[in-house]
Amino acid sequence: MFPQSLALCFLSLLLLSPFATSEQCNPQDKKALLQIKKHFNTSKTLELWDPKTDCCNWVWIQCHPTTNRVTGLVMKFDFNTPSTDIAGHIPSSVAQLPYLENLEFNSFPKLTGTINPVISNLKHLKYLVISSTGISGTIPSFLSQFQNLELLDLSRNSLTGTIPSTLSQLPKITTLRLNSNKLTGQIPNTFGSFKKPGPDIYLSTNRLSGHIPASLGQLDPQSIDLAANKLEGDASFLFGSKKRTMVIDLSRNLLSFDLSKVGVPKSLTFLHLDHNYIYGKIPQVLTKVDDLGWFNVSYNLLCGEIPQGGRVNLQRFGVLSFYHNKCLCGSPLPKCK
Repeated sequence: MFPQSLALCFLSLLLLSPFATSEQCNPQDKKALLQIKKHFNTSKTLELWDPKTDCCNWVWIQCHPTTNRVTGLVMKFDFNTPSTDIAGHIPSSVAQLPYLENLEFNSFPKLTGTINPVISNLKHLKYLVISSTGISGTIPSFLSQFQNLELLDLSRNSLTGTIPSTLSQLPKITTLRLNSNKLTGQIPNTFGSFKKPGPDIYLSTNRLSGHIPASLGQLDPQSIDLAANKLEGDASFLFGSKKRTMVIDLSRNLLSFDLSKVGVPKSLTFLHLDHNYIYGKIPQVLTKVDDLGWFNVSYNLLCGEIPQGGRVNLQRFGVLSFYHNKCLCGSPLPKCK
């Protein structure tokens, strides 16, 4: 007969054993996850999804703390070290996880095909990230149906076609990332009707053309990045002295407006305007913003003396931030005549 202390010790070990604890993961959710594992049958990471263990403890899986339903399928690698063992299309079995709030496929260059329409069944989605993959085709219009979506990140793929105007119907969107694709056409006029203050908008490194909708000036995002497109005309309405904007990147376009007449947000930390046809003078008010950490107006048509003094020392950004303009002068460029 065991001494009492040994018996208690044995009982404790038994209770701590994985075979003695009841599984929390919902059986239907687990079944769907195992189908996803089978779909990506070459993935070494998904080999860790052991059918004998609780799926709420699996890598890339998030479960609700009370209901234990799977709320997150967050399959991601670092952008600098992408994974090549996830290959093929987005599996239809993701639609069998009805309580998903967070769906992410990130840094899988061999993930191909189009954005699977079964995703439209995931009515609870708050975060949808399909980034740094081989996904192609157009941006599906069903994305505008997600009433709870806060983040839509489709960056660094091979998406083509135009941007759906219906994306502006997303009532809770705070971040829209469509950068680094092959999107064409104009920025939709409807983007000015995003619920204010509007989402942070990243559309850089595409093939967008035409004028920026003036309606975008009605928004007050913290970041707007339209760099490396073929946008033309006026963009002065994106600025404003009373706005909260921190990042404005309009570089490498065909834009033309008078920089001396723009209102500059005091919150501005990043201003990148190089390689355009922007004219006028650099506004003195730029020396008075709170914390300008990046500034570049090179390769434009600017004139006049570079402002000095103030809270921000523009001279510290160096020659490369000012050169190749029409007639800019003063430190760090040569003296004005």
